[in-house]
Amino acid sequence: MRTLYVRIFLITVAVIVTSSLLGFLFSNIYYHAKLKTFNDEKLVGIAMDMKRFAEEKPETLERYLQNAAALGYEIYVTNGQGSDRFYGREFREKDLDPQAVRQVLGGEVYHGVAQFPSKPFITGFFDNQLSNTVGVPLQVGNDRYALFMRPDVILQFGELRIFFALIGALTVGISVLIFLFSTRYLVNPIERLSEATKRIAQGNYNVKLNTARRDEIGQLAEHFMTMSRELERVDQARQQFVSNVSHEIQSPLTSIQGFAQLVADRELPEQEREHYASIIEKESRHLSLLSKQLLLLSSLEQGHEDLTQTTFTLRAQFRQAVQVLQWQLEDKELLLRMSVPESITVTGNEVLLMQVWMNLLGNAVQHLPKGRSIEIRAEQTDTACVVHIQDTGDGIAAEHLPFLFDRFYRVDHARERSSGGTGLGLAIVQKIIRIHHGTIEVSSSAEGTVFTVTLPQM
Repeated sequence: MRTLYVRIFLITVAVIVTSSLLGFLFSNIYYHAKLKTFNDEKLVGIAMDMKRFAEEKPETLERYLQNAAALGYEIYVTNGQGSDRFYGREFREKDLDPQAVRQVLGGEVYHGVAQFPSKPFITGFFDNQLSNTVGVPLQVGNDRYALFMRPDVILQFGELRIFFALIGALTVGISVLIFLFSTRYLVNPIERLSEATKRIAQGNYNVKLNTARRDEIGQLAEHFMTMSRELERVDQARQQFVSNVSHEIQSPLTSIQGFAQLVADRELPEQEREHYASIIEKESRHLSLLSKQLLLLSSLEQGHEDLTQTTFTLRAQFRQAVQVLQWQLEDKELLLRMSVPESITVTGNEVLLMQVWMNLLGNAVQHLPKGRSIEIRAEQTDTACVVHIQDTGDGIAAEHLPFLFDRFYRVDHARERSSGGTGLGLAIVQKIIRIHHGTIEVSSSAEGTVFTVTLPQM
């Protein structure tokens, strides 16, 4: 298996090779498109200077051409009848077309450099073929010659070619080495992230990563740490949930088992038997309610609940909820005020939202002392429907407010179940509100508690 480090190295080498080939290709194209004609004209001018000097001083022709070759030119002189002389370094290929010789002997100029064929990876400037020259007619006394010449690139730029080749090779080599070392700066944090992932997969959430970097890897490490903490919190919540469920089920089961044994005693007085039977019935109802709410909560979280939405009047739904709670309101002598305009409508699942209002109102009725009051207010804006359910109870301590919507959380630390509640009501309420893309907030003081539900307009 190739590691990330090896992959980055191979990609780096591939990029260098590819960029070098493409750079040479584009440079060659530029030479053929722009520089070749310019180079041809320049060489023709030099050849014409040689021609004029040789024709003015024919007695120095041989020595002059030798000196010109020594200065960095490859020269070929012919009369077209077998008298051929070469000066300077030998041409790689003597591929000059006889027609070109006759053309120059006839007084024309040969533009072999400009006419040199374009090839993708062969730069004509460095190709010392005889056809890749310029030719001019040369008149020495009564004799007519054709003079062909081109620069001797190796002689003119030999040391520079080695120098630039050495610079290129060292640049590539040093760049690869530096990149290999600098790659560790990128790969090491990823390796640590991979190791941290393995530890989390094994259930160990106590991982520490360097989050001081301000680049993408630093942000990734920071997000990873956030995810780790969240996973740890979720795992703790899961364990706490299992513990709470076990406690909530074990307590009534223990009561049912104990009282069932007492009821089975035939010598038990009838009055006590009825009392114990009523306790068994109460605990059974508690277990039934707990199982139903657990199933509902699980269904909501998995998205299995039927969320068929309709539009209905909010005031009518609150009236229905108040009618169900009417006997409890009268029993505790509670005053209920409702300020919900008939014009306010809500789009959502009517059954689930009814459970929200029943739960919030039921909690208020259950925890309020006698003679207090409950107020229901609702208002509709352009974007949402806002519902306030406020009571005049003794309030909830500030340290309990952040945990009210946690499963099985009760304000009383003794976890008394005398009220018959399961501790799941507000968790279900919050889940239903979130399914409807809304929010629920709670605030409390010594004057009472206010639950605020905001449902967006569909």
